[in-house]
Amino acid sequence: MVTFLIIAAAIAVQIFLTARKVSPFLSLLLTAIPMGLLLGMSPQELLKTIDHGVGSTLAGLALVIILGAVLGKVLEESGAAEKIATTLVAKLGLRNIQWALLLTGFMVGIPLYFNAGFIILIPLIFSLARRTGLPILQLAIPTVASLSTTHCFLPPHPGPVFLVNAFGADMGHTLMYGTLLAIPAVVIAGPWLARRMKAIDPPMLELFAGPTTSHQSPPGAWSSFLIALSPIWLIGLSVLADGVLPKGVLRETLMFLGNPTIALLLATVAAFYWLGYRRGAALETQTGWLNAAISGISVILLIITAGGVFKQVLVDSGVGATIAALSRTWHMTPLLFAWIATALLRVMIGSSTVAVLTAAGVVGPLIATTGASPELMVLAVGCGSVFGSHVNDSAFWMFKEFFNLSMKQTFLSWTVMETTISLIGLAGVLLLGTVVG
Repeated sequence: MVTFLIIAAAIAVQIFLTARKVSPFLSLLLTAIPMGLLLGMSPQELLKTIDHGVGSTLAGLALVIILGAVLGKVLEESGAAEKIATTLVAKLGLRNIQWALLLTGFMVGIPLYFNAGFIILIPLIFSLARRTGLPILQLAIPTVASLSTTHCFLPPHPGPVFLVNAFGADMGHTLMYGTLLAIPAVVIAGPWLARRMKAIDPPMLELFAGPTTSHQSPPGAWSSFLIALSPIWLIGLSVLADGVLPKGVLRETLMFLGNPTIALLLATVAAFYWLGYRRGAALETQTGWLNAAISGISVILLIITAGGVFKQVLVDSGVGATIAALSRTWHMTPLLFAWIATALLRVMIGSSTVAVLTAAGVVGPLIATTGASPELMVLAVGCGSVFGSHVNDSAFWMFKEFFNLSMKQTFLSWTVMETTISLIGLAGVLLLGTVVG
């Protein structure tokens, strides 16, 4: 009980400091350090945890976020993003923009990790918001809901793949059931929910703002789409190669090119060449684009890193083990038990991946003792891993900072969206459980 009170107090202090306009970068660090000490960590252990939290967060995000920001800046400055927005509006119409972004997010989200997909698509969201005049969240929510759903429900993402192996589930059945659950989840948490958030209309940041005058001669639609979507195709090819091709040079090459960092680097170089150099942009001009993108992204990157420290303190202090021990005393249907145990881990720890890995050891034995469907257990844990995202989740801060939201607005949009996905997924799992067994 003391552990839960300490964590609740730390979260309350974090919310208070942010509401008082203290920089999240500072407030997260100032909250995480005393929280770690109160949870029983020694000063030396805490220092190691801070270093680990910074390193693990930057290792997974830094290059992807920076390269994605640079790619987005080149697309904006060259007029390619404007061309993509114009083409989508012309082909699909204003009434269908939300559905187009939902499908785009879903297709991007299947092969791409959430963070990389988010960074790749965010310039498009900003461009469409400026082009259509719609509130930014009306376009962001359908896109991000799709990315989040695919990340936690569907192979080949690491969480579902780990669970399939841990529970002895069938990959094909898991993918089929997961797709059935994902469709209503993204529709309800995407366009349907976005329409109920019209009152949340923050001013847009100028991070991806293009030149003040409209481009007189923007790039062609084909080259604009090709360069903007090339990271997605490269990563998709790597997933296909991993699952289909035998070991060899071709397989290793495609998997290397499909690494998110490499794919984004290649796309960025191609953008500088095709959209910059070949269209007459001087090297000095292109360097200015790169510097502007990096300086614009630096504060967001630091806030996300501090969020990683907060999360690592929770992980290293043994919170996951405490919750796991408590959950073993519960008595309920295995699918609901799996969802609740994972949801608690997610709320306390913040990382959906850590919640999945911890919950797997808790709920895995139930499959043998109760005869529950291993595929549905995979999805129950996946649904729980998106529940109640808040200040200890780096994605919470990414969403808040990119879309210039207050803490209250972020809870009413991002947290509500994530919780809706989780609850719709749980309802689907329980319904399928009556049929599959």
